[in-house]
Amino acid sequence: MRILITGGAGALGSSLKKVFKNAYCPTRKEMDVTSARSVNKAVLKYNPDVLIHAAALVGIRECEENKEKAWLTNVEGTQNIVNALRKLNNNCYLIYMSTACVFAGEQEKYYAEDDIPGPKNYYSLTKLCGELVARQYTNTCIIRTNFAPKSQWKYPKAFVDRYGTYLFSDNVAEGILDVVKKKPRGIIHIVGSKRMSMYELALLVGSKNTGKMTLQEYQGPPLTVDMSLSTKEWKKYQIK
Repeated sequence: MRILITGGAGALGSSLKKVFKNAYCPTRKEMDVTSARSVNKAVLKYNPDVLIHAAALVGIRECEENKEKAWLTNVEGTQNIVNALRKLNNNCYLIYMSTACVFAGEQEKYYAEDDIPGPKNYYSLTKLCGELVARQYTNTCIIRTNFAPKSQWKYPKAFVDRYGTYLFSDNVAEGILDVVKKKPRGIIHIVGSKRMSMYELALLVGSKNTGKMTLQEYQGPPLTVDMSLSTKEWKKYQIK
């Protein structure tokens, strides 16, 4: 099976490379998702059976401050992938990596696949639009999740009142392997079995010196407060 992974340099991409050891993970120079010509060249040359589209601009503040770049990467980049797969015309299986942040998260609840999205910021809006683009292609699975790399927490503090059913990126990569084996279509949630705060997540990665903060202390673009997901279409995973 020929697998192509975009976004190989990111946290999830690094985990995916451990799971799909023989996958083609082009660098940005080899395949720039914002360039239709670059995407066509890479996809048509490699001729993948599975394409995992994990490349995205994910910084909430960066997306808010540079909306053109966010749209070009997250929406038009996905359109370039879809167009290339249509030209390839080999029924390649497409996995589009989305986010729990497509939901409003204004109440304590577990969002399932059929709940109605309500993006709170420009990043989450572009990811939802990317979902709509991916659905133009029939043989597609849209995966919503929220994760962190299992490494040192990169911020000095973490929210005690922002929640999610978090996984580590390695756990999500294993979940994607399960998806590739069964090739479901539509939307699925790869979720952890436990709801926790971001501060609890920081402690899990071994960051004992991470400080606590609340959303009242935060200044910046609107945030999805509760990113907790459930699933009606898939199984839950243990964070480990």
